[in-house]
Amino acid sequence: MPKSIADSQSRTNRERTEATRLALIDAARALFFSKGYGETSTPEIAVAAGITRGALYHHFADKRDLFRQVLVREAETVAADIEAATPRQMTPREALLEGSQAYLSAMSVPGRTRLLLIEGPAVLGLEEIMAIDEATSAGSLRQGLEKAGLGKGEVSLDALSRLLSAAFDRAALEMDAGADAQEIHSAMRWLLEQALGPEPRRKPAA
Repeated sequence: MPKSIADSQSRTNRERTEATRLALIDAARALFFSKGYGETSTPEIAVAAGITRGALYHHFADKRDLFRQVLVREAETVAADIEAATPRQMTPREALLEGSQAYLSAMSVPGRTRLLLIEGPAVLGLEEIMAIDEATSAGSLRQGLEKAGLGKGEVSLDALSRLLSAAFDRAALEMDAGADAQEIHSAMRWLLEQALGPEPRRKPAA
């Protein structure tokens, strides 16, 4: 078989595999959100994705593994939204403030708060959820705090990052429960501004 044909077939197979995997994740997300993890079965997910149950287990070890991948994708999407809202030309202060607002906006997507902050810890355990968080949005927050010099030489950056991350998660839960989103956004921005202190005066142009 010519190499070009073999490469094309290999690429097609990879694309087909990835499409099936994404279909399963999409179907699982919808069911986990609408019914909850405990009430969702793998046969239901397979039917919703339009594949066999055997194919599901070819891509994922079990329902828990599939659930974890759903959460990883949600967390990665949140991190991507934060990155998109904080271009490199921003000052560290601006990036921290805008990134915090982007996090809250990203968490307002229906189902995301429930999956990441309620179902996730209950199913996977806090340690595994924190690992996913650290690899995504919490990692972005820590980097933002470090670049802004917040707490430098005064408190543990790791502890500060964890506590602020918990505050943002509580803010997302408040909004999910029906609190006024604008009030929550404003309160979290105020909290960060207080921690950052007065904005440095810009030097006049020469």
